[in-house]
Parts: sequence; C-alpha cells; structure tokens
Amino acid sequence: MIIPKEARLTPEQEQELRDVTGEFGITLQTIVGDHRTVFAMHGDERHELLIARLEGLEYIQRVDTIQQPYKLMSKENDLASHKIRFNGNVIGEGFTVVAGHCTIDPKNPELFYETAQAVKEAGGDMLRGGVWKPRTSPHSYQGDARGLEILMEAKARTGLPVVSEVMDAEQVKLVIEHGVDILQVGTRNALNYGLLKEIGRQIAGKPNGVLLKRSMHMGKLDEFILAAEYIVAQGNPNVMLCPRGTIPAMDGYRNHPDESITVLLKEKTWAPVIVDPSHAVGKGIYVPYVCMAAAAYGSDGVIVETHVNPRLGIGDDPKQAVTPDVLARIIADCKTIHRIHQEHSHRVALAS
Repeated sequence: MIIPKEARLTPEQEQELRDVTGEFGITLQTIVGDHRTVFAMHGDERHELLIARLEGLEYIQRVDTIQQPYKLMSKENDLASHKIRFNGNVIGEGFTVVAGHCTIDPKNPELFYETAQAVKEAGGDMLRGGVWKPRTSPHSYQGDARGLEILMEAKARTGLPVVSEVMDAEQVKLVIEHGVDILQVGTRNALNYGLLKEIGRQIAGKPNGVLLKRSMHMGKLDEFILAAEYIVAQGNPNVMLCPRGTIPAMDGYRNHPDESITVLLKEKTWAPVIVDPSHAVGKGIYVPYVCMAAAAYGSDGVIVETHVNPRLGIGDDPKQAVTPDVLARIIADCKTIHRIHQEHSHRVALAS
C-alpha cells in the first residue's frame, strides 16, 4: 500500500508511480478514501529495491506492506480513517438503523409507502426494500423490477437513503442508475467473487456503498473480510459488513445468530458492522433481543425487516418483520445500550 503525502497526486506524479511499480511487475489500484487517495499494489510488494525507490519519491509518505491476507480491509491500512457518509450521517458514529420490507409488493405500493413513513417517524436512518429476491425454489416469487420505482418513490417522499439487494451485473447497473444508495449482497452471493468485483467496478468513483452479508457457509472471519476486499480493491471503500446468522441452524431459530462476531471483526478490520437480526432468528418476536445483543457487542447498527402490517407482506415479512411501534422501541433501547458499550470501551482503553 502506497500512502502519498497529499490528498491527491498530480497526473505526472501518478504516472511516475505507475512507471516505477511497473518495472517490478506491479499494477496499482487507486482507492479514493475520505481524506486522501492511496494506491494498492497487486503483485510482490516486498521487493526491497521497489520499496526503496518508492520511498525515495518526494511526494510519498510511506509504503506499508501489510501481512494479513486482506491488505485494504486491515485496521493497519490508511483506509482506517475513511468515513462512510449517507444523508449527513457517518456510519460508525452513533447507531444506524436500516428498516423496511423484506420484499416490495408491486401490487400494493401503498403498503411500502406507509412503512417508509413509519420507519422515518420511528427514528430509522435508512430504508430497506427488496426489489429482487433470491429464492431456493424456482417457483417462489423472485421479485419485480417495478419494485425499484416504488423504492425510489419512497426515497423521494421520506428523504431516507435506500438499500436493496442485487444479484447480477444488470441489476447492479439498474439500481445505480435509479439512485439506490447502498447495494446489498445477500448470503447466497457473499462468495460470488465475480459479482463482488463487478459491483466494485460499477461503483468505483461513485458515492454508493455496499452492505455485504455473511454467507451461511462461511468459515473463518478472514474469508468474510476477504470477500469485502474484492469490492474495495476496485476503488470504492464504502463497504459495511453484515453478520446475518450461519448454519447449522439452532433449534427454534432460522439460522445460528452470529452478532457476537462483531467484536472479532472490529479487532481485524476498520469496516462498520451492521447486524441483520431478522434473518438470524427468522421470527419477529425474537428480533428485538438480537438487536440489543448486537448493540451490546458494539455493532454500528442493525438492518431490521419492518412492515406496517406483516400479515399482508410477501417474502419473509409475515414471519420476520416487526411493526413500526416495535421498531421505535428497538431504536431507543439499542441507542441506550450502544452508549453504554462506548462508555465501557472507553474505560477499558484508558485502563489498558
């Protein structure tokens, strides 16, 4: 990782940098961060003469050779100072709540508009709405592009940033063109490296972010973090990690809740952690408890399936969604717990 002294290099300086690294078979990936642009090196970055040549350039502050398999997502990386901003809010400063339908029903758009307004009134920060849905059975409802228009109308009415899942390159293109703020990568595509790279390529240089869910089949946390690395390596560091439960399932829950990995993720990477309690437990009555646990573990927020009338919802909403009044209570309780967590963490840091 090459760290320049200034926020941006001149075109002549950047070309010289590429010429020097090119002599050693290294290609550069430009990463535009919140405060400065850095350059990731692809190839053997440990060559002593290469490092000496780079550090000898008057506009280079330092060259970091990070030992972890994930170079960009590491807390040692200069991107650790990067801030992800949406609607004036910084993810990771406070407790962010994303809420809305699992699946938008194109036949009943008013239900989504009502939910969107209720999410805003409850104190939600972002609006979720599934336009396309991956399904185990090919006979189940797969989503409808008309939902994208409904999602964007709800954004216009509420002013809230919106989150929606994408599953292929064409969907990525469509949601960016329509103005979706955050692209969600679901559990089935969490290890689809071709899609991860395509998303990173299409949002490079754009303000969009990515909410990357954890695969149900993931093993070590490094695999999760490396999946995020595929996206960031294309040039946009606005990536958030989303634990959402894994297998084997726990009796009574949809999956095995994994909000506790928040602490471990934060030891390894700078990326904000947004927990999905709805898919972890699979029943609305359990969701508030997982939300509070996530806040206690230090997560930066939660994404909660919410519906004004879950019985009228489609997809997972009838069984997983909470109502707006429950969401309001979740938000109040989680923000209180989040403050307690921050105070505790501060005391521990002072004592260590």
